[in-house]
Amino acid sequence: MAQERFFILFLPLVLVLLVLGYVQPSLTKETQAEKFLRQHMDPDTSTVTASYCNKMMKHQNIMVGDCKLVNTFIHEPLPDVQAVCFQGNVPCKNTKPNCHKSSSKMRITDCHLKKEAKYPKCEYETQQLRKSIIVTCEGNPYVPVHFNGSV
Repeated sequence: MAQERFFILFLPLVLVLLVLGYVQPSLTKETQAEKFLRQHMDPDTSTVTASYCNKMMKHQNIMVGDCKLVNTFIHEPLPDVQAVCFQGNVPCKNTKPNCHKSSSKMRITDCHLKKEAKYPKCEYETQQLRKSIIVTCEGNPYVPVHFNGSV
């Protein structure tokens, strides 16, 4: 009798745990805008040294399973970067109509993977620049979701 009650309670519990295991990862999934912030925003320029890219690519969890060839960090206040979404409309690389170019040059750091680097030992060249940025914007509110390049 006690064993039957155990199985009657145990099966629903197992089902609930399975459903939670399936649903939970989707609840914590990063949005495109959050991914943009993680991968491209770093308003603090006081930390940019020769090893900046190596540290930031690891710290921001950008290299997952492979080395990313190129990544750019933007060293401007977030409101200034978000304002780019309402500046000059330019063609996107993927031909979508929602790319915008900053009207002024911004402080950025380009991280380029060194030729001999192989995952998991991804090593990057660090290059500080001042360029206009091009971002893809989407959503409501209309915010950057993808770094499209710099000019």
